[in-house]
Amino acid sequence: MRIIDDIDFSGAEPKLGRLAAYIRDRRIPLEICPTSNLQTGAASTIAEHPIGKLSKLRFRVTVNTDNRLMSRTSMSNEMHQLVEAFDWTFTDLQRVTVNAMKSAFIPFEERLHIIEEIVKPGFAKIAG
Repeated sequence: MRIIDDIDFSGAEPKLGRLAAYIRDRRIPLEICPTSNLQTGAASTIAEHPIGKLSKLRFRVTVNTDNRLMSRTSMSNEMHQLVEAFDWTFTDLQRVTVNAMKSAFIPFEERLHIIEEIVKPGFAKIAG
């Protein structure tokens, strides 16, 4: 999440530094664990967490739990906090879920199958 330090927000439009641009342009996934980041002091509140800005800037962010037992969290809790803090929609939640699958360490065809046959239909079913 420290990639946010390589982005200049002082002007009308954010300006990405060389490393931030490299990470975003190459679609390198950022595995972000909001609750864990709060517990370690990397962010003071969910509302101040950089995931909101990084997501708006179209970085390939994924939402994770880090250590669920130590952090006392779940994916549902992580997602709920982001909905509350950043007004994320169901589409935003689907995007970060698809981002995670696009970045999974399994063969490309398996990733596509899971995205197209499980993730997207699952979100469509819930959205009704």
